[in-house]
Amino acid sequence: MTMSLSIASTTTITFPTEPFSKIPKSTFNGVQIRQSWPIRTPLRFATSSSGSRGSSAVVMMAKREEEMKEIRAKTTEEINEEVVDLKGELFMLRLQKSVRNEFKSSEFRRMRRRIARMLTVKRERELEEGINKRLSRKLDRQWKKSIVVRPPPSLKKLQEEEAAAEAEKSA
Repeated sequence: MTMSLSIASTTTITFPTEPFSKIPKSTFNGVQIRQSWPIRTPLRFATSSSGSRGSSAVVMMAKREEEMKEIRAKTTEEINEEVVDLKGELFMLRLQKSVRNEFKSSEFRRMRRRIARMLTVKRERELEEGINKRLSRKLDRQWKKSIVVRPPPSLKKLQEEEAAAEAEKSA
């Protein structure tokens, strides 16, 4: 059986119909995408082969607990003083960053977390005393107003080193 096609010209093209019917059907249904990167197991399901990650998390948690014990051993006034000092240090780090001096960027996170731990212990003590949220904010506002602006310990140390260096030069 043949099929013919006539175009406006005098040429006639004929197509055989049998070869089209003899083409085998394809079994290809589409593209399968498979994950080529390895699947990581969560830390809590990790086996002993990845024990180094698990042990470092335990060590960090132990240090955190030790630090919390140290903070809880301090009085509320000592905690307030240290919060002021740490906020001053944080301010100095921001200045170093803005001037593009060398600094450890990890110090930002460390100081912010230390401040948060201090304030958490302070709030725990307020809750033990029965101080509600509104009164706590009022007391906090009063405390912030009573803070005397002073240079942070790192700046004091730097000033002392500079004074000692000038004293050596003049002597």
